[in-house]
Order: sequence, then C-alpha cells, then structure tokens
Amino acid sequence: MRLLLVEDDLELQSNLKQHLIEANYTVDTADDGEIGLFQGREYNYDAAIIDVGLPKLDGIALIKELRALDIGFPILILTARDSWQDKVEGLDAGADDYLTKPFHPEELVARLKALIRRSAGKASPIVSNGPFSLNTSSLEITKSGETITLSGSEYKLFEYFMLHIGEVKSKTVLTEHIYDQDFDLDSNVIEVFIRRLRKKLDPDNQLGLIETLRGQGYRLVSLDNDAKK
Repeated sequence: MRLLLVEDDLELQSNLKQHLIEANYTVDTADDGEIGLFQGREYNYDAAIIDVGLPKLDGIALIKELRALDIGFPILILTARDSWQDKVEGLDAGADDYLTKPFHPEELVARLKALIRRSAGKASPIVSNGPFSLNTSSLEITKSGETITLSGSEYKLFEYFMLHIGEVKSKTVLTEHIYDQDFDLDSNVIEVFIRRLRKKLDPDNQLGLIETLRGQGYRLVSLDNDAKK
C-alpha cells in the first residue's frame, strides 16, 4: 500500500514515515500543501495523511483541491486544534477521518488500515479468498489454516491483490503501490514477485490464483462467492 504523508514538521514527518514503513507501507512525503497537491495529482495513492497547518496551501484547501479533481483516495487529517469546528471543517472538505496531536503512531496505523479496508469495500481486517485468509492488522497470511511466510514486498503485492480481487492491475499500477515515486517503473521486478507468489501460494497451479492477461497486467482470481464481502 502506498501512502502520501503531507507534514511540514520534519521531525514528526520522519518519525511517522518510519512507523509507517515498519507497518509495511510505502510512503511518499511532502513538506507543504503545494507539493502535496502535485503529488496527489501525479501519483496513485491508497491513502493520504494531511496536516491541517501546512505552509503555502493549508491542509483544508489541499483536501478541497484534491476532491475537486475527483481524487478519491481516503484522507486522514492531522490537527493540533481541539476545536470541534476545525474537525468538522476538515471532514466537510472531504477528509475521511482525523487525529488530534499528540497521538500514538499505532493509532494512526490502525485508522489507516480501517480507511483503506473501507475504501476497498472490506469491513473486517480479515480478507478471505477461497482457502486464503489475510489479516491486515497482524499481517498474517494463511492457506487452509496454515501460515504462509512472505517477504515484505511479496506481502504488499498480495495484500493489494486481496483488496482488489477480480480486478485487472497493470504492472505499472502494481509497482506504484509497492515502491516510492523514484523507483524505475520499467523494472521487471513485478514479474519476479508474481512468480514468487505463485510458487508460495499455489505451487502446483491447481487454483490458477493469479492470472496473466497479456498486454493488460495481472488479476487475482475470485475463488469463492464470499471473497468480496
């Protein structure tokens, strides 16, 4: 999952980025609202964390600009203000949730996970597809109850697939959701990770779990009728 973090307090930004990376997210950062707006327009994020008190373009204005452009990724606002009016203003601008500073990074991560799940139509932290179960809170993956161990990048890729079961995703889109904006999008790394996932999750290809659609990308096959609930 790829996040945009817009925070002008560089110490806090660095601290939050580290916590988010440890939680298995890919994180792009911006120091002011104008840079945040540019990145929000140019890149495909799974969610954004936006501070209200930003220079050049404040957080509320930034959110309004993004929503006016029909950019729909979930937005969590950070505010040092205790006034309920400020929180309502942020939500009315198009934010989906808020945290008041100071806060625990663990709460931030939990709220982000919930926002991303809801945006993908998943109410529970447990996402299932046939014999596979992925817990977005514990980052545990099981197949018929047996735990499967994946690398960090393999997990990110499989989680993204599990939150978009049945959808065709191009190699570029998959790369964008795993790596930051400086990564070489022409790299064949996604093909490598797809092969690894197939070998670990469906070694005999009995399930046909991940389909390759020539010239289009890849699709995680829905293995039961309840997979999208």
